Amino acid sequence: MDVQLRIRRFNPETDNEPHWEEYTVEAEPTDRVLDLLHQVKWYQDGTLTFRRSCAHGVCGSDAMLINGRNRLACETLVKDAGDKITVEAIRSLPVIKDLLVDMEPFWDKYTAVMPFLVNDEIPDDGKERRQSPADRELYEDTSKCILCAACTTACPVFWTNPDYVGPAAIVNAHRFIMDSRDHAHEERLQIMADADGVWRCRTVFNCVEACPRGINITRAIMEVVGEIQKVGTT
Repeated sequence: MDVQLRIRRFNPETDNEPHWEEYTVEAEPTDRVLDLLHQVKWYQDGTLTFRRSCAHGVCGSDAMLINGRNRLACETLVKDAGDKITVEAIRSLPVIKDLLVDMEPFWDKYTAVMPFLVNDEIPDDGKERRQSPADRELYEDTSKCILCAACTTACPVFWTNPDYVGPAAIVNAHRFIMDSRDHAHEERLQIMADADGVWRCRTVFNCVEACPRGINITRAIMEVVGEIQKVGTT
């Protein structure tokens, strides 16, 4: 089958504004949108620029707008996207070229929430820090994040307020806030309680729909809110 692939292009060296270019690509229904982009890049227009790595939904590097929705190009099949497919860079991050965005603002927010275990205590037996299955379950969902930025760049609050920490950062804060082994619980909650932290969420659920890992992001945000309220009442 022939697929009409419409790509929003932008080259800062030659373009004042983004523009659309169309390509006809032969594809099978089980091909992925990433396969179509490879065909364009390798056989039709070598100037097309996009980011990808593992191509198996693990690295999260090929998040982009496909038919108006945040998706991973390596997971989106032609049979689901149709024979007319539009592809754009994800929203609200600076476009470097074509489908390639500057992820630095996203990483800045991620690192600001201390996305690592804080615990200097050495277990008595000198081995691992043990945790019950029930305690592990508290952050099982948010441990699945692959940092693709699909949730954050699907968020209307982030579109209008670039200072908002965003769903992905909150998810990764949640992962350690809920970890019984971590010792920086209140410090992270202070970060989350900032004016541009969890209180900016408007529970639109765009983040949940956009997440390729099926994380219930809005629930995680509300759980962080609940932890902040607990601390505020003690």
